[in-house]
Amino acid sequence: MRVAIPLYPGFTALDAVGPYTVLAFAPGVAVTFVAGERGPVADDQDSLSITATATYDELPDPDVVVVPGGPGTLPALNDRRLIDWIATAHRTTTWTTSVCSGAFLLAHAGVLTGLPATTHWGFRDGLADFGAVPVAERVVTQGKVVTAAGVSAGLDMALTLLALMRGEDTARAVQLAIEYDPAPPFTSGSAETASPELRERALSLIRGV
Repeated sequence: MRVAIPLYPGFTALDAVGPYTVLAFAPGVAVTFVAGERGPVADDQDSLSITATATYDELPDPDVVVVPGGPGTLPALNDRRLIDWIATAHRTTTWTTSVCSGAFLLAHAGVLTGLPATTHWGFRDGLADFGAVPVAERVVTQGKVVTAAGVSAGLDMALTLLALMRGEDTARAVQLAIEYDPAPPFTSGSAETASPELRERALSLIRGV
C-alpha cells in the first residue's frame, strides 16, 4: 500500500507527521513524502523541514493520498502541479484524504464537490465556497474520501483510515504502539465549548497577529 503525502511551503508539520507516524507503523504500508521537486520543504514556522524523496511525476498513482494543511494552503491553491497531481491521483486512489486546511486543496482539485467534509473549525464554513458541504465533525468519511478537522485530528483520521485499510485490530495495535491515549491538561480543544475570546485568541495565533 503506497501512501503519498504532498509537501508545499508553509504546511503544518503535525498535519503531515501525525498521519505519517500512524501509517508508517502498519505492516505493508510504505509512506513517501512528495513535492514538485525532491528536497527539503519548510513548514509553517520556517524552522523545520521535511525532505520530499520523490516528485509528483515519480509517484503519480499512489494508493493513498494524505494532504496536509497549514498557512501555506492559500498560496498552494495556485500551485498547478500540486492541484493537478491531486486530481489525477484521485482517479485511481483507494483512499484520498486531508488534514485541516488540506481539505481546501482537495476541494480545489475537484475531489470534494458535493461531498460532506470537514477542516479546521476556524475555516470550515469556507469549504462551501469550494463546492463541499461543511460538517462539524472531527473525521468525515464519504466513500473513498476522508477528511479531518484541525491538526491533531489527523491522528484520528489516520487511525480511522488504517482500520479501513488493514482492519480494526491493526489500527488498535498501532494506536497502542504510539501510545495515543490523549489526556490534555485543559478542556479547551473544541471551538463549540470555547468562549468567543478564546476562539479569537486561537485564530490570532494562526494568523500570526
